[in-house]
Amino acid sequence: MNQRAYTLGIITGSGPEAGLDMWAKILRHTQDMMGCSFRGDLDAPRLVAVSEPELGLSMDLRENEDAVWAAMERAVRQIAPQVDAFAIACNTLNWFAPKIEVLLAKMGVSARLVSFQSVVASEIRRSGSGRVGLLGAAPVVALDEYSAYATLTPVFDLETPAEPQALQSLIHDVKRLGSTDASLAPRLEEIVLSMEAQTVLLACTELPLIARPVQGKTLIDVTDAVAAALAGLALEHHRAAA
Repeated sequence: MNQRAYTLGIITGSGPEAGLDMWAKILRHTQDMMGCSFRGDLDAPRLVAVSEPELGLSMDLRENEDAVWAAMERAVRQIAPQVDAFAIACNTLNWFAPKIEVLLAKMGVSARLVSFQSVVASEIRRSGSGRVGLLGAAPVVALDEYSAYATLTPVFDLETPAEPQALQSLIHDVKRLGSTDASLAPRLEEIVLSMEAQTVLLACTELPLIARPVQGKTLIDVTDAVAAALAGLALEHHRAAA
């Protein structure tokens, strides 16, 4: 693919707002990275987004693995030939990252998946924190064989919520009520304050939509970190082609 047409991609649908949020953050990071040289529309990254509603079945990944993978494979096959780098706007769905890498190789495309796991590891190291809180959907915080972050447990001290069902209900309500519902942010704050860790990962794309500063806590928006990585890749190629 021509460097001047370097294209980013977002796979979304679990939920759709998460894809919009990631795109907005990519745009913001692009502007921040370019500073006063940013020209607006002309310097915004090229982007392809694929929103697949059936990816919403990932909220119960263990029960719906086959159906979710079928939806993910369709989305990857659609987006990969059109982009240079892409991300999946859902922490839970990044569990499929190894399988997607195999699919990309079989497809013979050069598209690169920027996984949430790889970015999170870098963010934890950068934070310098010992114990780190992990907030996400049930498949994520279980830290079992269906968690995208299970591979991080031998390396980092991860604290999960004492009442994961309360967090799961909150995430469902963000999807159901929309991120502007006033009842949601206080519920998230209560969960954050219940954790011992001072640094807390918002490892669900719905949570940054309702998050607000919590005194004594550092919240790391994983979606924002991934968006920064994507913006950085696009800008690197933009400068190389200039």
